[in-house]
Amino acid sequence: MAGVLQGVRVLDLSWGIAGPMAAMLMADHGADVTKIEPPGGDPFRDQLGYKVWQRGKRSAVLDLKNEADKQAFLALVKAADVLVESYTPGVTERLGIDYATLEKLNPRLVYCSITGYGRGTQDEDRPAYDALVAARTGLHWEQRGWPEGALNHLAGRDDPFPDLDIPYDWLQGAARPGPLFPSSHWPSLGAFFSASVGINAALRAREHTGRGQHVETSLLQGAMAGAAGVWMRAENIDAPGFDSWILGSKAPKGQFRAADGEWIHNWVPNPRFIMSASAGDQLDASPDLTVQNDPDRFGTGPEELLVMAHYQPILAEAIAKFPAKDWVEAAAKAEMTMQNVRSAEASLADPLFLADGCVVETTDPELGKLRTVGQTYRLSANPSKPGSHAPRVGEHTEQVRAEAAKAQAATTKNAKNPKLKAPLEGIVVLDLGLAIAGPFGTQLLSDLGATVIKINGLYDMFWHRVHIAYMANRGKRSITLNLKDPRAMEIFHKLLAKADVVHHNMRYDAAERLKIDYESLKQLKPDLIYCHTRGFETGERAGLPGNDQTGACLSGIQYEDGGMHDGGKPLWSLTSFGDTGNGFLSAVGVIQALYHRDRTGEGQMVDTSIINAALLNTSYAVARPDGSGFDRPKIDGQQYGYSAGHRLYETKQGWLCLVAAKPAHWDALLKIADLAGDARFATDEARARHDAELAAALAGRFASDEAKQWFAKLDAAGVPAEIVSEDFSLKLHENAEFQKRRWVTSYAHPHVGKLDQIGLLVDLSDTPGVIQGRPMIVGEHTQQILAELGYDEAQIKLLEEQFAIGFAGMPRMPPRKAA
Repeated sequence: MAGVLQGVRVLDLSWGIAGPMAAMLMADHGADVTKIEPPGGDPFRDQLGYKVWQRGKRSAVLDLKNEADKQAFLALVKAADVLVESYTPGVTERLGIDYATLEKLNPRLVYCSITGYGRGTQDEDRPAYDALVAARTGLHWEQRGWPEGALNHLAGRDDPFPDLDIPYDWLQGAARPGPLFPSSHWPSLGAFFSASVGINAALRAREHTGRGQHVETSLLQGAMAGAAGVWMRAENIDAPGFDSWILGSKAPKGQFRAADGEWIHNWVPNPRFIMSASAGDQLDASPDLTVQNDPDRFGTGPEELLVMAHYQPILAEAIAKFPAKDWVEAAAKAEMTMQNVRSAEASLADPLFLADGCVVETTDPELGKLRTVGQTYRLSANPSKPGSHAPRVGEHTEQVRAEAAKAQAATTKNAKNPKLKAPLEGIVVLDLGLAIAGPFGTQLLSDLGATVIKINGLYDMFWHRVHIAYMANRGKRSITLNLKDPRAMEIFHKLLAKADVVHHNMRYDAAERLKIDYESLKQLKPDLIYCHTRGFETGERAGLPGNDQTGACLSGIQYEDGGMHDGGKPLWSLTSFGDTGNGFLSAVGVIQALYHRDRTGEGQMVDTSIINAALLNTSYAVARPDGSGFDRPKIDGQQYGYSAGHRLYETKQGWLCLVAAKPAHWDALLKIADLAGDARFATDEARARHDAELAAALAGRFASDEAKQWFAKLDAAGVPAEIVSEDFSLKLHENAEFQKRRWVTSYAHPHVGKLDQIGLLVDLSDTPGVIQGRPMIVGEHTQQILAELGYDEAQIKLLEEQFAIGFAGMPRMPPRKAA
């Protein structure tokens, strides 16, 4: 009953965000993680997030340029299982600690490299700060989206509604044109999630091959992970039901200010509920919502933008009649997806989160009692809790040196399957997931080689025609079953007998009614891995409908990304990791459960939620138990950035992003901007006092010339800067390097023609991932799968005629019963 990674020894040489978080997640689940710091300590230690990301680790200071320290480190490597590093490409070779060198010392080592743009790419030496990666990839533009919508933008089409003028007051985010700077570190978060999947996949593969391998991802791939939904390009976006209004900047997103000045988010906005509930002087928590073919319900087509424009002021006026708390309570009773927008610190003070364990309370030697993100996924056979507080610099140096002196090389084990091609080759997954959070997790498993069979319902085609579903359902087979029919359930049980994993995100009580809950299925297959992902924490909210948006409200993402502490408005980023972050966590949990089963034969239940992923996204914040916070960087209400030296600037033509992080950067920047002699900006302390004046002065200077001219000067002087790209995504799928590395992928799709998507998010040297095919069509493999199970044509035809099963295409309506 110990953490699943107990006995796994990890050396953490990373800094920043992605690597420390990946190592933290391993420590949370039992790994022995030693952080190797340079003399003076990790240069990023002043981040408040390090109070979270370094928890459960030991700290040892070793100077890898010193021969004695290097030999001590190499001794640790011989006994290690995992190494995580985030050096600029080429540095590990110069230090003599690159994968090729260390693999010779320890062939079982899983060596994870997290870089800015990937090793060997044309941009490998570009400065890899989150804001600059977001700028270079155009991710700042994707926060609110494009007026024409994501699909039209990538297809090179104009705005289909050019005459529709939507006031900024109706839209999310800052009331200004241009790119938006979020508080969330999306590239690093994407790299963290991807690295976590890759490391655990490599550990599981090692159980079979006996070999370690090089696991690589980058902040660039992290940005791609976040933008997987908006950087999808289709040849025929006019296919019935494919395009939608959802990913366009002109579409209001259901955020409204209530009577008490607080904001709520209703997604998808439900006019009938809002208008009916607010019709009287008292809020009606249970209006009649039973109307069939509800004329007030928003559809998914792009033309619905016109309908939303009609309803927006009506809904805003209705919401403004009552306070946010009353709306959230009413929505809970009516089972509507609505939550209030709150800060990251307020989320950590939530007693329901604390009771669940997704928030934990610890004592830090410097800051006292703290609330932080807690357990992010559960393994029933391997319960674990987040570790102790972050260590002091070098707190365990002598202990680690002593271990190095006694270190023994890792024991080589006999390989079970030395020819394993992909980490999950031979694993069969039954996917009963809905929308994105569940299906994205199983898509990740497919990309690692698993055979994923999608169990669709008879009427799933409507959702699966929409482009959003395409981002979470590639590489799968689909069978359509009416699980309320005993004959369909018999088919499901036959599939279960051959399966390793069942994965879904439906409400658990629905699974219990269908008898496909864990307790029911493990009676039939005791070694089953069963994964359930939720919207919320366990407890009072557990039965409520949840989604990416509600998670972003309750965790503080929308508040922080919108600069709401400074008067900004909520922002639900189109590159977020709520649904998909939950998918990543479920994939990690399933892989670890398979790792455990490989060793013990024991199955188990894996459990996670959107809110868990969302709390990881805001884990840069910690709070006192009363919800009060600590000083930390926050973006301004107009979403330009954190400070004068870490923000966006509009130029005469185009936008520029700066990250002046070191004294040398400031010296060069102020000289270029003709501000070097101004005493207000001469030191860090002076710049902090006069930040607004400095930002105004720089904005005035940058407005005098084009972004490309300023970039040339700044880059030549060593100032970290990038032009905020407006065309990165337009060239993405033609990039030969990305195609070669399979970071982008293309296939012919029978509905939308040539389809270009984001591809593999993590690279594994020994058992690489595999893209197994285009997004499936509902029911397209029903006949094939049934034939494999032994059903003949007559049986299949009868089952289809009697609506126990379905084939590809829109289903027929069952006959009406006689009166």
